[in-house]
Parts: sequence; C-alpha cells; structure tokens
Amino acid sequence: MKVRFLICSLFLISILSMKAQENFAAYANIKIEPTDKINFNETNIGIFNQKKLGTKNKISNTLEYSSLKVSYDFNPYNFYADEERFNQIQDKFEYSNQILEKTKLVISVIPTANFQKNLDFSDVTILGNLEIEQQLSSKINIILGAGRTSIFGSPKFTPIIAFDYKMNEKANLKIGFPDSKVSYSNNERNKFSLTNSFNGNFYHLDEINNENKAEKAVLSQMTSALEYERNVSNNWFLNFKAGYDFNKKYNLLDSSDHKVYDYNTGNGYVLGIGIKYKQ
Repeated sequence: MKVRFLICSLFLISILSMKAQENFAAYANIKIEPTDKINFNETNIGIFNQKKLGTKNKISNTLEYSSLKVSYDFNPYNFYADEERFNQIQDKFEYSNQILEKTKLVISVIPTANFQKNLDFSDVTILGNLEIEQQLSSKINIILGAGRTSIFGSPKFTPIIAFDYKMNEKANLKIGFPDSKVSYSNNERNKFSLTNSFNGNFYHLDEINNENKAEKAVLSQMTSALEYERNVSNNWFLNFKAGYDFNKKYNLLDSSDHKVYDYNTGNGYVLGIGIKYKQ
C-alpha cells in the first residue's frame, strides 16, 4: 500500500504544481475490440491542463488511468483465468518552445506504470519524445522527431514524422507516422475525422506459474477508424469511434523480451464512445 501511494504521488506532483490553468479538460472513454478468440474491453479516464509561460513557452499535463479487461474464449495454456484485468497509470508532461519564428521544439516526458493487480516501482517505465515542428507556409507544417514509445508493444525508440496541411477553415490533413488524420468540421458543433494509427501497450505481469516464465504482456495493432465529436452544450462533448484493427498482436514475453507465447488473436473491429468536459 505504501509503494502504491508513493507511485501515485509521483504522478500527481506535476498536476498539482500547475496552478491557474488556462485550459482544462476531463474525459472518460469506453472501447471494445472483439476478435475471434479474445475480447478486449478498455475504459480510461483522464484530466488535462495547459498553461502558457510568456509568449514562446507552453507546458501541458495529462494524467490518465486505464483498465483493460481481457476475456478468453480459448485459453489452452491457462496462463490466466478466463478473464484478466490490466491497469495503467500514465502522466504525460509536455513542454513546447517557439525557438524561432517558424520553428517549434516539443519535448514530452511520460512516466507510466503498467501492471496487473500489484503496483510496484518495478512497474514504472519512462517514455517520451522530442519533436521539431517547422512551418513552411501559412498552411503547411512539417514535424520530425523520435521517441521512446510503446506503439509496437514493448518500449522502443521509434521515428516521428508528419506532414500537416490546413486545407481550409473547415478541413485539415495530417499524414505521417505513427499517426495520420483527415478532419472536417461543417460547423462549430460537429467534427468528423478519419484516422490511422500504430498503437500498442505493455503490462508487467504478477508472478504466474508457467514453465516459460512470462513477465510481460504486449499488445499492438494498426487501427483505422472514423470518429465523430459533437459539442452537445457549451463545455460538454460526446465522441464516437468505429473502426478496424489490422495486424493485431497479443504476445507474452520473458525478461529478455523474447516471445514465449503468441495468442494469435486475429484482427477485429473497434467501437468506442466517450464524454469530455473542456473549458
């Protein structure tokens, strides 16, 4: 209990130190991802705030908790019960600086604790990224960078690249890796988006009895989805998501990140709904 309290306190320090927020948001989402053999149901809640520091600097912070429930239709090796839960506490601190008139530097530090039931210091991993955003014209930006991310499951260093084009006041196009997005807003209340993203996560396992000594569960996929956000009142938004997971993987790894078991889940569709408060 003391360990859990200390870890949670570390994640809250940056939130509590940011006073007089200029922007604040709180959100909750539910997402289901059924496949032929396994059903994935994820719930997450989070709070976001940001603050300007002068004319060139800005800091923001997002604290999020997510719970992933995995239901097994077929589990021959009995690594888990027929249903298992994984948990994540993540805090993303981001700093941006307008270093030149058309050049922006963005640095993110993301401590994350990924665990089953028992939270320990060994479950904490530091992720993050470094990006340079270059404005080529009033409508075109280029983003280049690199980061330590979990988009392929286990934490790895990956490139970040994007071409961002503001087509007009209602539409925007962003093509890149790991995320691409086309968005359109026909009025101030409706926003439609077509997204494609490489995404994944990992969870440190509690001690389990199996001869392969699996220590980590990793998940990854490429998700293409259609999203719709509706401003239902002054500060409240509803969002809906429907899409498909391609190349979905769910593996168990040992202490050296060697694969010891592949659940071979197969691909599946994605459905999500969420609510957000912004001010």
